[in-house]
Amino acid sequence: MHTFFSKKPPLKSFKTKSISLNRLSSIASHLPKLLLTNKVQTTINNLSVNAFSINKLIKNKNVKEINLAMSHLSFIAHAYIWGGNKPQHILPEVIAKPWVRLSRYLGRPPILSYASYCLDNWYKIDNDKPISLDNVALINNFLGGVDEDWFVTIHVCIEDAASEAINAAYNLSKLNQTNKVNDFSIELKAIIKSLKKVNHIFSKMPDKCDPYIYYHRVRPYIFGTKDNPDLKNGLIYENQFNNLPQFYRGETGAQSSIIPFLDGALGITHTNDNLRPYLNEMRDYMPPLHRKMIENVERESIAKTYINKSKKLEKEYNACLEEIRRFRAKHLEYAAEYIHKQSQTQNAFGTGGSTIRGTGGTPFMKYLKKHRDETGKQKV
Repeated sequence: MHTFFSKKPPLKSFKTKSISLNRLSSIASHLPKLLLTNKVQTTINNLSVNAFSINKLIKNKNVKEINLAMSHLSFIAHAYIWGGNKPQHILPEVIAKPWVRLSRYLGRPPILSYASYCLDNWYKIDNDKPISLDNVALINNFLGGVDEDWFVTIHVCIEDAASEAINAAYNLSKLNQTNKVNDFSIELKAIIKSLKKVNHIFSKMPDKCDPYIYYHRVRPYIFGTKDNPDLKNGLIYENQFNNLPQFYRGETGAQSSIIPFLDGALGITHTNDNLRPYLNEMRDYMPPLHRKMIENVERESIAKTYINKSKKLEKEYNACLEEIRRFRAKHLEYAAEYIHKQSQTQNAFGTGGSTIRGTGGTPFMKYLKKHRDETGKQKV
């Protein structure tokens, strides 16, 4: 099955025995308490430079363990940067060195990305039961609490529910003029069924994630260092990159591969705007294999061309686009409620970044509207 999401949960703890890895897990698990008591910076600053050695992980080449370490380090790093009274402009070598090394191994930047925040950051409460909102919990947290957990587990369950759509979209992209109408129909119906589940899960976001809590308690820790007014001069990774400041985007759902993959398979296009370069840039933050799958489907799929010639598939194709349009419409609704509206509210904790931008550092409202509308207009 071709998918971006594994039904098998990520590793929750290291199998490799190491004092450094034990320390890494311990500090990551205590982040909510350390943030609450303003102890993150002092805890990290008191460590020796090789306290988080990952030599054994790199030697063993166990990707699941490497993903776990990447998630731990990403959370600790962001807690260090954003967890004090003001943002930190220098990340100590004890975090910077292993983080940069792991990022190079995994082929994506040293910043908290969607893969480490969502895809590699969950476990099942009951291993014998399926993935669901009632059976998924997080490995890593910042402050913790219902709202933060719900925000991420919603995304975990969306990735799971979208798996069938991704597999069907992959199959769709492999079809050509020699295939029958029914071959296309089977895959389109599978996409519709899967996306209905996705939209149902997405609609539950407000159930346990309050907009005020999200904006002022969850969101500040997932910002990046690019186009962020609070880190105008970027972030220095101590003794990495020749100590030159680096600029990376923050964690955002735009780093999920689901929508660009479906757009590619179904031939949904968007006219050029300021968001296009940003969305293309988001692919650099995806696991390389996901990136390659999107590029392949965009290059190979002739589904739109075939469907345009066959009146028999119009209804099913349009139903696929309607589900994607609904998803984009709901995303726009949440952006207005969870970010735009909350940015008008002052509080003692600050915003953790620009109030009119998404966590990836881009103005978003008008482009979300545009992409929603363009999806609807491309029905046949």
